[in-house]
Amino acid sequence: MTLAQAELRDAYPLRIGDDWLTASDGEAMDAVAPGTGETVARVPLAGPEAADRAVRAAAAAQPEWAGLGAAERGRALRRWADALRADAERLARIDALDSGNPLAAMRNDLAYAADSLDYFAGIARELHGKTLPASAGGLHMTLREPYGVVARILPFNHPLMFTVYHAAAPLAAGNTVVVKAPDQTPVSPLEVAYLAAEVLPAGVLTVLTGDGATTGAALVEHPGVRRIGFTGRRETGLKVMGAAAASGVLKHVTAELGGKNPLLVFPDADPAYVAEQAVMGMNFESSQGQSCGSTSRLFVPADLHGAVVEALEARLAHITVGDPLDSATTMGPLVSKAQLDAVSGYVAAGRDQGARLVCGGGRPESAPGGGFYLAPTLFDRVEARHRIAAEEIFGPVLSVLTWRDRDELMRLANATPLGLTANIITRRLDWALDAARAVEAGCVWINGRGQHFLETPFGGYKDSGIGSEGSMESLQSYTRTKALHMLDIDVIGTQP
Repeated sequence: MTLAQAELRDAYPLRIGDDWLTASDGEAMDAVAPGTGETVARVPLAGPEAADRAVRAAAAAQPEWAGLGAAERGRALRRWADALRADAERLARIDALDSGNPLAAMRNDLAYAADSLDYFAGIARELHGKTLPASAGGLHMTLREPYGVVARILPFNHPLMFTVYHAAAPLAAGNTVVVKAPDQTPVSPLEVAYLAAEVLPAGVLTVLTGDGATTGAALVEHPGVRRIGFTGRRETGLKVMGAAAASGVLKHVTAELGGKNPLLVFPDADPAYVAEQAVMGMNFESSQGQSCGSTSRLFVPADLHGAVVEALEARLAHITVGDPLDSATTMGPLVSKAQLDAVSGYVAAGRDQGARLVCGGGRPESAPGGGFYLAPTLFDRVEARHRIAAEEIFGPVLSVLTWRDRDELMRLANATPLGLTANIITRRLDWALDAARAVEAGCVWINGRGQHFLETPFGGYKDSGIGSEGSMESLQSYTRTKALHMLDIDVIGTQP
């Protein structure tokens, strides 16, 4: 038994309002550690009744929570951030056990989560309306008011961080939040919810565990939920939007969906720098490539092709695949057997369609027994028609494509219905800005590896999503705008 397993609780109930709901027979699901393939906990499978209780508890708590004002809400969120930091090492270990991501990366996730609470706690006091000169004699203004109950449906790749980060903005804006935890990684979201229960009023934040078809659907279709934020696969996002529309209640839905993101290399780039940025951009060493922002299509000019592929192969050889709780590990397992099978299917397709497998493609020798491990995988001689170049893989598979003409480069970069991120590597400002303007993506980095900053919005173009996370834009999106008009002002204050 690992230290993280020893720190798990005997039971993982759901806190709904002031009540605790435990898993009973037939209403539970397994939490499986990706590093071993073993079940490490049982968590409730929240059905429609539990979802209804959670929404009703959130609705009952929301007026008082909103009535605290931005400053007091901010202080409560900072207390949650302090509780996360005080328990940081235990939580990071559980998160690594739960997700399969390396421990060092989960320490960073926890720090980012706590920082997001501090950030939104601070800018909540800047959430305000406007006065408008609509008429000479009247007073016209806008007010920003919370929606009420917000549902957040999360992906599996960063369970602890996303639970906190995606709750921070709606909570700061005065909403109450019901989170649907990922069914593959339910334990760390429950752990942070237990800490939140110590500092937030009952009903303000509820984390439900369960699957998408049961728990997620119950939240999306609930008439008490008017605002939904979804992060996950494009196909699931379309189902969420359809179910929300079919519920009979008009809902505001934002969605951060998948990406098939290009990394555009120009002829003046240094191959070693390209290799480092490509590995970091692919998120090999934070989530095994299981990231919507992974730069899985590397476009290299013909003159640099050989040197870049050689540098990439050397850099990938320095990745240590192993137990996510081992401090020497820099890349862990994929999240589940199903995910491993799906990614392995893409590896087979790459081979079958004629791409050259440079390295990886199978279980690494360094991987411990059990678990869902795949070596960091590099394909060369990839063509745009290949499945590995056209479809989101969500795993540790990087494809190298060669370009000779800049018009061709931009055509190939944009030849996908997805448009989440893009990275550009060049020393020339004109090349960088021309490419940044031409590429169809919501977030573009020049000479960087795709770092996220709380102060800037993150969201996609085309089928990669609607709306943004992070920044003041996200906070505002969790409010409704009310127009208020005061006319015949001379009447106010007069007695009948």
